[in-house]
Amino acid sequence: MIMASSYRLTSSLAIILAGMLATFAFGALRVTASPPTHLPATAASAKLVPAFKHIFVIVMENKEYDRVLGNTEAPYMSALARQYAVASNYYGVRHPSLPNYLALIGGDTFGITSDCTGCFVNAPNLIDQLDAGGKSWKAYMEDMPSPCFTGDAAPLYRQKHNPFIYYDNVRTNAARCNKIVPFTQFAADVQANAVPDFVWITPNMCNDMHDCSVSTGDTWLKTWVPTILQSPAWKDNGALFITFDEGIGAGGCCQNAAGGRIATLVISPLGQVGFTSAVPYTHYSLLRTIEAAWNLPLLGQANCDCAPPMADFFTP
Repeated sequence: MIMASSYRLTSSLAIILAGMLATFAFGALRVTASPPTHLPATAASAKLVPAFKHIFVIVMENKEYDRVLGNTEAPYMSALARQYAVASNYYGVRHPSLPNYLALIGGDTFGITSDCTGCFVNAPNLIDQLDAGGKSWKAYMEDMPSPCFTGDAAPLYRQKHNPFIYYDNVRTNAARCNKIVPFTQFAADVQANAVPDFVWITPNMCNDMHDCSVSTGDTWLKTWVPTILQSPAWKDNGALFITFDEGIGAGGCCQNAAGGRIATLVISPLGQVGFTSAVPYTHYSLLRTIEAAWNLPLLGQANCDCAPPMADFFTP
């Protein structure tokens, strides 16, 4: 009996260890990752993060925290931070842009260290989880020429700010890929009360503050954020997260983030009012928050103790 029990224990450990190993094969243009071990969101985090009806994510560009909040060029964002909630110790994952975008919906950077346009990724991602969990989704890309467009459309649309198109099982699946649409569709969906459960918005290269001023991006947010906050989708237990892909410095935290300190706003009727969190967070924490809200498995580095869900925004 002891020998049999020992054998079963050894076999179980071997299976667990094998499941934790990820192998990466880097081709000239493609990154392939074996599926990581997915663990369900912990019961604690699932209880602390509300089960939002709708989640909106807006990603801005390349500004350190102090360059935005409290800056006279960003009065609207500063007002939102005072009225709702802000993460004051939130960091991008890496430089440059693309690794941060991939991390936000894939839980990893997959070894990518540039803004490459042909470095596609064969790996599980948030879209897999949303589809499996019965959650609708759509990604709205400002100045994208057409749904499922690949490549750049200079000067205002750049593929590096569209992480969805990089994942093979999204880009090569017509039904999925056609949910990556020009931002012009957003207003129509709001008007028709047809906003999906998960909404991703990428402003163009000017309005995201990348090529234009902080004030330009702040004005764009002042135009569109009220549309979200006035929508039934947000009012009915929704949440809006506004973040930046990266800062310009090397600031970091949490074992796996060194992309600079960035402003991240948490805007929800379920959230604390006038709240500032000093908890160290990263893009993996935001991904984990989405997964915890909808009881989805934890992808990649979102499954690290160093990436806690942003639960303190909702639990006074």
